[in-house]
Amino acid sequence: MYAIIKTGGKQVKVEEGQTIYVEKLDVEAGEKVTFDQVVFVGGDQVKVGTPLVDGASVEATVEKHGRQKKVTTFKYIKKKDSRRKQGHRQPYTKLTINSINA
Repeated sequence: MYAIIKTGGKQVKVEEGQTIYVEKLDVEAGEKVTFDQVVFVGGDQVKVGTPLVDGASVEATVEKHGRQKKVTTFKYIKKKDSRRKQGHRQPYTKLTINSINA
């Protein structure tokens, strides 16, 4: 059984026991999170939401918070003595999916 959930402005396909990385959530490590925005549930019986599946939810446990590898951007305009170097590390939350309730 799998489901597609909405979190952090993205849609993520999840299965029970799977570990995923999502945009940072404001939850402490070790706590449980429930996602109510379920778009699709697949398996023996397929349920498609319009736009969300009624009564479906996904439970997950927060493993840890962290920051991804640095992404460096460098903008350069020739003959103008213009350079700009910028780095960014996106924060994330690591989740383990416990159950899919449909």
